[in-house]
Amino acid sequence: MKLPVIFSQYIAKYVLLAFLIALGGVVIVIGLGELVEMNRRASHKEYEVPFRIVLEMVLMKLPSTAEKILPFAMLIGGMVALSRLSKSSELIVARASGISVWQFLAPALLVAMAVGMFFITVFNPVSSAMIARFESLEGKYITNKPSTLSVSPSGLWLRQVESIDVTFKDKMVEEYIITARRISQNDMTLSDVIIFLYGADHRFLARIDAAKAQLQPGYWEINEAVTSAPGSMPSYDTSYQLKTELEINEIKDSFASPLTLSFWELPGFISTLEKAGFSALRHKLYWHSLLATPVMLVAMMLIAALFSLRHHRRGGVGKMAVMGILSGFVIYFSSNLVYALGFSGSLPVELAAWTPPLIAAMIGVSMLLHLEDG
Repeated sequence: MKLPVIFSQYIAKYVLLAFLIALGGVVIVIGLGELVEMNRRASHKEYEVPFRIVLEMVLMKLPSTAEKILPFAMLIGGMVALSRLSKSSELIVARASGISVWQFLAPALLVAMAVGMFFITVFNPVSSAMIARFESLEGKYITNKPSTLSVSPSGLWLRQVESIDVTFKDKMVEEYIITARRISQNDMTLSDVIIFLYGADHRFLARIDAAKAQLQPGYWEINEAVTSAPGSMPSYDTSYQLKTELEINEIKDSFASPLTLSFWELPGFISTLEKAGFSALRHKLYWHSLLATPVMLVAMMLIAALFSLRHHRRGGVGKMAVMGILSGFVIYFSSNLVYALGFSGSLPVELAAWTPPLIAAMIGVSMLLHLEDG
C-alpha cells in the first residue's frame, strides 16, 4: 500500500517538532552551563568584565554549540517522535494497512536530510559569524591575546601588539604589522617581508623591507633589511633584529578557526592557506565533516528507529531509550577518534570525515532489515 501524503506530512511535522524541542532544550541547558563557566572565567580577571559582555559571549557561542549537538538532538527527537507514534498505535495501524517500516520512515529520513542541508548552507554562515564575534570578545576580555594572523590572496598578515620594550631610534614601538608572500611552516621563515612599525597613538614610525625574516626565540631575525622612516634616508642592514614575544605555536594558533569560516568560505580559504605554505588539514576535515552532516543525521534517525519502534505493551521502553542514547554516545566518541586520526594525518581527510556517518547509516539499515524484514 502506498503511504498517504497526509500521513507523510503528519509524520514529518511530528519528527521536525520533536527535533526542534530536543535541540532547544539541550541548547538551553548547555547555555546555562556556559554562562556559569564564562562568568567564572571573567571573575578571575584583574579588571571587571561587564555582565552584558559575558552574556553576549554566551549568546554568540550558542549557534556553534547547536551545530555540535545536532546529531544528538536528531537522535533524541527521532526517538521521542517515533516512540509516541508507536505508543498511540498510529504506526501499528499503518503496518496493519500494509505500509512497511521503510515507507513511514521515509518522511522522517527526508526531514533529517533537509535539516542537515539547512544547517550547513543557511545556519552555518550565521553560526560562523557569531563564533568569530565570540572569539574576538574572548581575546579582548578573557584571554588577552592581541596578536592576530590572517591569510589572504595577497599573502600573510600578522599584527602584534608588544608589551616588552621594543624601540626604533629611541622611540617606543607599540605595535607592528608584518606582511609576507609565503611562509615556511618548518622553521617559520617569511619570504618577501614588509614590516610596518607604529608608536603611540598609532603613529607611523618606519617601514622595513626584507627578503626574509625568521622567528627566533625572543626576536625576528631579518635578512637584507631596508629601513625607511619619515624624514630620513633609507638604510640597509645585512641583519636586523626585532624583539618579539611571539612563539611559533602562537602564530599557528592565531589562524582563523574553521568554526569562524562558513561552509561557503572554507574552500577558498583552504586554497589560500595552502598557497601561503601552511597546512589546511584542520580546515579540510571540518569542511568534509560539514558535508557529511546530512548523512550523519539520517544515520541518527535510523538508529532512533531501532530503539523506538518496539511495541509499548512488550515493555522495556525505558531500557531501549537508554540503549539508544548510549549508542549515540558511542557513535560520537568513535567519530572523534576517527577525526583525530584524520587530523594527525594517519587517515585521509575524506575517509576520516565520511566513515563515521556512513558506517552508522549502514548499521542502522542492516539492523532494521534484520528486525523488520528478516
